[in-house]
Amino acid sequence: QVQLVESGGGSVQAGGSLRLSCVASGSISTRHCMAWFRQAPGQERVGVARIGNTATPSYADSAKGRFTISRDYAKNTLYLQMSSLKPEDTAIYYCAASAGVCLWSAFEYWGQGTQVTVSS
Repeated sequence: QVQLVESGGGSVQAGGSLRLSCVASGSISTRHCMAWFRQAPGQERVGVARIGNTATPSYADSAKGRFTISRDYAKNTLYLQMSSLKPEDTAIYYCAASAGVCLWSAFEYWGQGTQVTVSS
């Protein structure tokens, strides 16, 4: 089992920045693919960014150029640096891990989520 705990959410004005963190524990290893998802009110949860053990990240179109995913293997921590935030980035952000393939549909471990609110 893998446990994931997110932090770093909050309220920010449009154009601002936030950095989310996700600390993993349990059976986490460098082989796990990790990702950030988000769920806006009334919408489905969607992938934002993911990073596998090759360290080559993949981003949703909405995140490209503004968000950066990174991973500190020594600290078992996943980060999401978000800049140029927009009101449409408002959502609950979830950290996720996959012991299998690094595809959006493959994530089986989830954190509890952290709220990000961007005001105009």
